[in-house]
Amino acid sequence: MPAPTPRRKTTTTALARTVALALLAAVAAVGLGAGPALAQTGDVTWTVRTAANSYGADRSSFSYAVIPGGLVKDALVVANRGQAPLDLAVYTADGFTTGTGQLDLLTRDKKSVGVGAWVHADRDRVVIPPGKTVEVPFEATIPDNATPGDYAGGIVTSLTQADAAEGINVDRRLGIRIKLRVGGELKPNLTIDDLHVDYAGSANPFGKGDATITYRIHNTGNAILSGQQTVSISGPFGWLRADAGEIASPPELLPGESWQVTVPVHDMAPVVRLAATVTLTPLLTDASGSTTLREPISVTAHGWALPWTLSLLVALLIAGIVVALLLARRNRVRRKLREDARVEQAVERALRTQETQTR
Repeated sequence: MPAPTPRRKTTTTALARTVALALLAAVAAVGLGAGPALAQTGDVTWTVRTAANSYGADRSSFSYAVIPGGLVKDALVVANRGQAPLDLAVYTADGFTTGTGQLDLLTRDKKSVGVGAWVHADRDRVVIPPGKTVEVPFEATIPDNATPGDYAGGIVTSLTQADAAEGINVDRRLGIRIKLRVGGELKPNLTIDDLHVDYAGSANPFGKGDATITYRIHNTGNAILSGQQTVSISGPFGWLRADAGEIASPPELLPGESWQVTVPVHDMAPVVRLAATVTLTPLLTDASGSTTLREPISVTAHGWALPWTLSLLVALLIAGIVVALLLARRNRVRRKLREDARVEQAVERALRTQETQTR
């Protein structure tokens, strides 16, 4: 087959990433028992799961609490559900949160510095006969100088197939999440950044409008965190306070990651000045899966909520009054000038008459 053109290479990368994202999203959401990866022709099927050992059985993902310099040994179980031998690549990579809130993994050409650099399978390929299951051991070796905190990534099995009809290679991946919590001081912390409140009024001078609150949740700590959030908005002195209602929790954010939030609040009166308050309660999950509520944080920002249509009408009214006053003043000045001229003329006539009589 001839080498794909540069445009087809771009298509290959995009398609492979799309397929991989869908598969990893399913694993992240469902964990053990997620649907098998299925080839386009329907003749290749495989599943992955965690091995049953001292860490437990029927785990939905790999999760470990380790110390710097520590070593963890575990295994991934891969089953070939198809009718032909299956040759899969095996590798690990760091994770990141996508724009849809799912965990994805760096592609093999991207450098990993955490899970992908510390966790290694005992082989980079595995061949599985049809109907058989193979256990793939792996080790996590934590550097002595590893920074305390949470790290997320995954171990992946990958099948690359050529699509003759399209002239591209399709990469199908199926993997399981790996979470490492490196011992030391844990500093969970979320911040609320770039809080803004904007207002859009209606054409009705006396109608209500919509407020939009936007902000960014930033994980500035060293622990993976989600959170519970509430948003309220009010006018001056706390008048006409309204709650935005139930707001979906952000996804679990890895240390350093951010999540953009947009919250609409409808039917707000144009009270000139609005105050929006966001309260965020961080949620910390430990290695056992238990969730702890941290101290909530609150941030307030202000924005203008002017009734623009009514303001325009008032401005036009004021402009009309000013123009009327100016015209009235000009008319008064003109009348006074005419009156002064008449008086001056009368005085001149009187003086001329008096001068004539004197002669």
